[in-house]
Amino acid sequence: MAQRVSLFVTCIGDQLFPKAGIAVADVLERLSYRVDFPEAQTCCGQPAFNSGFWDEARKVADHFLNVFDDADYIVVPSGSCTSMVGHHFVDLYRDNPAQLARAHALESRVWEFSKFLTEVAKVDDVGASFPHKVTYHDSCHALREMGVKAGPRRLLKSVRGLELVEMDTCEECCGFGGTFSVKFDQVSGGMVRTKVNSVLATGAEYVVSIDSSCLMQIQGALLRAGSPVRTMHLAEVLASRL
Repeated sequence: MAQRVSLFVTCIGDQLFPKAGIAVADVLERLSYRVDFPEAQTCCGQPAFNSGFWDEARKVADHFLNVFDDADYIVVPSGSCTSMVGHHFVDLYRDNPAQLARAHALESRVWEFSKFLTEVAKVDDVGASFPHKVTYHDSCHALREMGVKAGPRRLLKSVRGLELVEMDTCEECCGFGGTFSVKFDQVSGGMVRTKVNSVLATGAEYVVSIDSSCLMQIQGALLRAGSPVRTMHLAEVLASRL
């Protein structure tokens, strides 16, 4: 029987980037995984957690644990949401031994999408074709909290027809940071303008990342700059075929 993978599509994926979630399912099914989508899923609690509302974040985390308690693997098309579940649920539950044990039990089953492909499925080539020049943006949580760096690049380099060109600020923050972009909008705007200038210098047609929130920030700045460059989630590239 095919191994079962539960998809946590994330809030931003559900509301604004459903194609990324569909692409994740397509790639996983292509690799013979059985994908399910628990419809009761909501949020990982990160917005409340980052804003200091830990009681509210715990309620959301409680629900997440209940929804995904029996999952074999939980695959997430987001570095920040994966980091929240895999690293910060334990912060929320440090004074609740029962829930802390459940959070620890979940850690090894929660995987960011690209890391699942390279470390669990152990593949670099998923049979994708995308004949375009792309550049890759390292999202902060994935890079700094989970060490996701080489994997997405190996996956992109295995895509037929794709040319990967590195930007000089690939590891710099795009300036989104959730509520950071609202509270410190001028700083956020300056950061993304630096990122966009770096993107444009590569001559790439697409900016690819594993976090839709970063892509939303970068795409907005590209549109305001009148640039034809577009953004795509890594899963969408890997789901592409001629």
